[in-house]
Amino acid sequence: MSTAAARAVTTPAAAVATALDPADPGDRPVVVIGAGPVGLAAAAHLLERGLRPLVLEAGDGPGHAVRGWGHVRLFSRWAEVIDPVAEKLLTTRDPGWVRPDDAAYPTGAEWVEHWLRPLADALGESVRYGTRVTGVARAGRDLTVDADRAAQPFVVQVERTDGGEERITARAVLDASGTTGTPSPLGANGLPALGERAAADRIAYGIPDLRDPAVRARYAGRTTAVVGSGASAFTVLAALAELAEDVPGTRAVWILRRGLGADTFGGGEADQLPARGALGLRARAAVEAGTATPLTGFRIAALERADDGTGRPVPVAEDGRRSEPVDSVVAVTGLRPDLSFLSEVRLGLDERLRAPVPLAPLIDPNVHSCGTVYPHGAAELAHPEGDLYLVGMKSYGRAPTFLAMTGYEQVRSVAAELAGDREAARRVELVLPETGVCGGSGLFDEPAAVEGADGVE
Repeated sequence: MSTAAARAVTTPAAAVATALDPADPGDRPVVVIGAGPVGLAAAAHLLERGLRPLVLEAGDGPGHAVRGWGHVRLFSRWAEVIDPVAEKLLTTRDPGWVRPDDAAYPTGAEWVEHWLRPLADALGESVRYGTRVTGVARAGRDLTVDADRAAQPFVVQVERTDGGEERITARAVLDASGTTGTPSPLGANGLPALGERAAADRIAYGIPDLRDPAVRARYAGRTTAVVGSGASAFTVLAALAELAEDVPGTRAVWILRRGLGADTFGGGEADQLPARGALGLRARAAVEAGTATPLTGFRIAALERADDGTGRPVPVAEDGRRSEPVDSVVAVTGLRPDLSFLSEVRLGLDERLRAPVPLAPLIDPNVHSCGTVYPHGAAELAHPEGDLYLVGMKSYGRAPTFLAMTGYEQVRSVAAELAGDREAARRVELVLPETGVCGGSGLFDEPAAVEGADGVE
């Protein structure tokens, strides 16, 4: 960790309270929640606009969520996951930084090591680690109070890893905390399947790292239920098929809520993100080779235990169909936003997607794939609570169509809006590649397959 980053971790509460004196409106920062790709890019855009960012990260370093799926290779090239304004800041403050090969595809770990960590170090004391946001409110106003509300600064309540708590006064808040920490359950109705909690020791949420010997042993020569239909499911199916070449008996039962169709495996060779198209083709090959056996139209209601004495889970569908017993379950059924610490601010969220109301029609997975989502910014991300924005993967709620470059465009626009440059805020500066199917209704791709997460966050 750099000296600047270390200072960001150890800044005493008293010093912070002095630096962020609520009596001095001109000194109030824009608080950015989360030091992932979009959060750090937001800080760079704010600095370029002459605003002071303060990035609060619960983890012990940048890209904490991305590191959780660091073994997974992105289907976007380096050229598509580096924000140009953040790059400008980084090269100015760290002339020794070397831009990775634009044509290469990084893993999550490489994204952190060669982009997020250098960028966070360049931001220095604008980033604080070990600082979890536990609440956001207007100073002196709970959710119900209208009087003079918009004139009050935000109060961001945090808990540090040393157990201490403090309140930070902010002029605006950008929540880029992502969705990685809140995976969706197996149940087709959005609730945990009956028996899901009891079978927790047999379930992995996200893409397992089969390079890890202990993890590899859990799946080698065994039967795994893979639940989900997006790029993350493709990643798991392809990895298990590769493992099966080394360890006979390794196989997958692929549980899909929908049937198999022309778009099940994505855009294939027509996908303008070629690595994602190739991933779908690898999943198709696993099915055709018999390494993965699809169970279609299978909407999980329960996980029962096999009656053969092994205690293996048996997925049971709402229509009563039963899977064969499996040794493990990999759930890549999606993610959802944690809105609990935003309970005292006024959000305008679509009742289905939990995304901002103006944005929801643009990202509805019943209609849109990644390439058909119109680039958007501050206007579509606005909430009834002024100067509060959910950005990055969290802004999409439960929709599965998020791309890192979309998040960079969001924070470019929001920074312009906060700086008073309305024309720039409403200008579209992003052209997205047309893509294959990113996911289906009610399903969600792990950020490992949609550029981070945190995702991107």
